Amino acid sequence: MSIPLTGGLVSGDVRDGEGKPLAGAHVAIFDRSNKCVARSETDPYGFFAAALMPGAYRIRAEAGGYQSFHERTEIEWGTHSSLGSLTLIPDATLTVPTPGLYEIDPDHSAIRFVARHIAMSRVYGQFMEFVGQIYIGERFEDSQVEVLIDAASVFTNAEKRDAHLRSADFLDVARFPKLHFTSHRFSRPGGNRWLIDGELTLHGMTSDVQLDATYLGMQEWNGMRAGCTATTELHREHFTVNWQQILARGVPVVGSTIQITLDIQGILKS
Repeated sequence: MSIPLTGGLVSGDVRDGEGKPLAGAHVAIFDRSNKCVARSETDPYGFFAAALMPGAYRIRAEAGGYQSFHERTEIEWGTHSSLGSLTLIPDATLTVPTPGLYEIDPDHSAIRFVARHIAMSRVYGQFMEFVGQIYIGERFEDSQVEVLIDAASVFTNAEKRDAHLRSADFLDVARFPKLHFTSHRFSRPGGNRWLIDGELTLHGMTSDVQLDATYLGMQEWNGMRAGCTATTELHREHFTVNWQQILARGVPVVGSTIQITLDIQGILKS
């Protein structure tokens, strides 16, 4: 980024305690009145830059699972202020849950999905009935999760559409009453982000799935609880859910990819 004619430039890079760049870290810049005047995310090398009017500024860098970092700088006309490396320290409350077996609380958890309809709008739905357990190992890499979902509990707030989703055109719940996810690998790319690799069995077919999860910490409420969110994308053809109608100009009625979002609370049992 070149230095603007009307001000100056500030740049830096965000790293973890081991000196590794933190891609996707959030950087916000505030002026003297504490107004946010610039926001950006770091690139794959942890780098950020912003053009600013001359003056005094406060820079805040944040990333999931790390304590926020604050730095001050002064911007002058026609100059480049390099902050160097901003090192974020891990947040001890967002490392990993207490090792043990957690039972998923269905009353405070949700499995939701989003599908495209005629390439225009989104259809939102969820599965209302499911059970599952999460085992957090003494070595985090030994952790496991298993979830069983009642296929007939699909709900999109439209009775005819829900009946169609339960039919042989889609989930075929009479033949395949359950969706089953089991993990085979847990890993931590950094901070409070987890990657959970596993297999999902749906419509009688099994395919690899990776959950991109964010650990939210632990709280004491009717037991010790751990929380996380997770997302993934499913391709219907991987599970032979191939029903389709094509409108004029080749527009499909239902998109081929389904976005999945999970909000999970687990209660520590042992």
